Amino acid sequence: MGRYRPVSPKGSQYITPAGEQKLRLELEQLWRVERPTVTQAVQEAAAQGDRSENAEYIYGKRRLREIDRRVRFLRQRLDGMVVVSQAPSVRTRVFFAAWMQLLDTTGERFIHRIVGPDEFADDPRYISMDSPLGQALMGKSLAATITLSTPQGQRQLVIEQIGYGATPPTLTGG
Repeated sequence: MGRYRPVSPKGSQYITPAGEQKLRLELEQLWRVERPTVTQAVQEAAAQGDRSENAEYIYGKRRLREIDRRVRFLRQRLDGMVVVSQAPSVRTRVFFAAWMQLLDTTGERFIHRIVGPDEFADDPRYISMDSPLGQALMGKSLAATITLSTPQGQRQLVIEQIGYGATPPTLTGG
């Protein structure tokens, strides 16, 4: 079996200032702390002699490759990022970094924030702008109803609140 991997589609290039800071801290940690530590461990393991059966050496080399791969990815990703630090002038529509309160047909309320594909794992309320829900919400205005196809069937959501800022709004309504 070959090493061919289909090219995965690139995610959106937008990121919040907090998301950019998190990626930069990860890059700094990998490059200035973890990589030198692992390099030293590999050198010490190599000095022990036979490398073919030296587990520390083999694991260390593998870990160095993983670190280097992640460092390359982070550098390339950060180079192409657009940091969105200002709220849009029209605050009654859903755009990047918007917090929204959504109402489900069952009466359940949710709070979500639209973020870039590099940030959505940081908080369970974050959704990627590239996700089906994120795409359905983008550009919609207050009180708009969106319909999503889910494995359980069609689901309708109404946008009850839209806000911009670092902190989420509190749930309202009852």
